[in-house]
Amino acid sequence: MKKQEKKLTSLSTRDYEKWIAELKRRFRATQIKAGVAVNSALIEFYWMLGKDVCERFAKEAGYGSTFYQKVSVDLRDGMPEGHGFSARNLRYCHDFYALYSSVTGGERILQQVVAKLACVPWGHHCQIIDKCKGDVSRAVFYVERTIQNGWSRNVLLNWLSSDLYEREGKAQSNFSLTMPGDDCDLARQMVKDPQVFEVFGLKEKYNETELKAAIVANIESTLLSLGHGVAFLGREYPIEIGGETKAIDLLFYIIPLHRYLVMEVKTGKYEPADLGQLSGYMVMAEQVLNTLGDNPPVGVLVCKEHNRVLAKYHLEKLGVPMAITDYELKKILPTQAQLAKCYRDAEKQIAGAKADQGGVTAAAKKRKGI
Repeated sequence: MKKQEKKLTSLSTRDYEKWIAELKRRFRATQIKAGVAVNSALIEFYWMLGKDVCERFAKEAGYGSTFYQKVSVDLRDGMPEGHGFSARNLRYCHDFYALYSSVTGGERILQQVVAKLACVPWGHHCQIIDKCKGDVSRAVFYVERTIQNGWSRNVLLNWLSSDLYEREGKAQSNFSLTMPGDDCDLARQMVKDPQVFEVFGLKEKYNETELKAAIVANIESTLLSLGHGVAFLGREYPIEIGGETKAIDLLFYIIPLHRYLVMEVKTGKYEPADLGQLSGYMVMAEQVLNTLGDNPPVGVLVCKEHNRVLAKYHLEKLGVPMAITDYELKKILPTQAQLAKCYRDAEKQIAGAKADQGGVTAAAKKRKGI
C-alpha cells in the first residue's frame, strides 16, 4: 500500500499547489533570462525559493520531515528539463537564505550582500554553506574573496580548508602607520598569520635554501595566497649597489599597489637583526628597482615563530611598511608536470656525477701509466 503523504498544515492543498505552480513559472522565467545573466537569475531564483521555505513552510520543512522530497517530486512533474530540484539542493536553498538574511546592518546592507551573491556560482555557494555553518560574516568574507580573485571551486575549497578567514589580516605589521588607507587594507589582506606554504619533497630537517626552493617549486600556491595582482620576480634575486651584491630571498611585485614585495624567509625564531636585514634590502630595492610611479616596497619577514610583544615594539620604530608572520608547511603530492621536472633534474645530476666519476678515473689511470 502506498504510504499516505503527510498533510500540509499551514497552507491548504490548493495554496500549496499554487505555490508549486508559481515556482515553475519563476523557473521558466529564469530560463528565459539565462541567455543574459544565467548565474544571477539562478541565484535570484534559489534565494526566493529559500525565502518561501523559511517564511511559509518553516514548520513543514523541519528536521525529519519529507517536505523537501515532496517539493522535489512536484517541481519535476511536468518540468523534466528543470535541474537543481533534488531534495538536497532544495535544502541548500533554505540554508542559503537563512544564512545571508541574518546579516546585520539593515535592508541596505542586505541588498548589497545579495548583489554580491549573484556574482558567485551556485556550486561555490554550496561549499561556503557547508564550511561556514551559519557564520554569516565568515561566509560573506569568502564570497567577497571569490569575486576579487576569481577563485575556481577547487581553489575556494582549499582556502576554506586552510581557515583563511581566521588567518587573513592577523599578521603583525606597521602598515597603518606607514601606508595610505587603501594600500594598508590591501596589504593586510595579502599577509596571513600563519603563512601556509604548500610544498612537496621537503625533508623533515631542512635549511633555508631548501625551504625557499620548495616554495618556488610550487610558487602558484604562494601567489594564490597573496591574492590577485601579485607577480613573482625571482628567488635569491640579486641587487647590486655601491659595488656590493645582495640577494633577496623572494621578490614579488604588487601590481595594484605599484610596490615591490621583499620577502625574507627564516627557519628559526625571530631575531631583531632580521628586520634590520630586511629593511636594508627594501632600501636597495627602492633605489635600484623602482621607476617612475612605483611606491616604496613592502617587506615581509617570514619565520618559524616570533614574540608578538617584542615584534610590535620593533615594527613601530621602523618608518617603512613591514610585517612579521610565522609559517606553516602543508605537504602535498606533486603534480605530473612537477614529477616530470624532478625526474629530468635527477637525470641531469646522475649524468653529471657519471661524467665527474669518469674524469676522476681517467686521471687516476694516467697517473698510474695505464
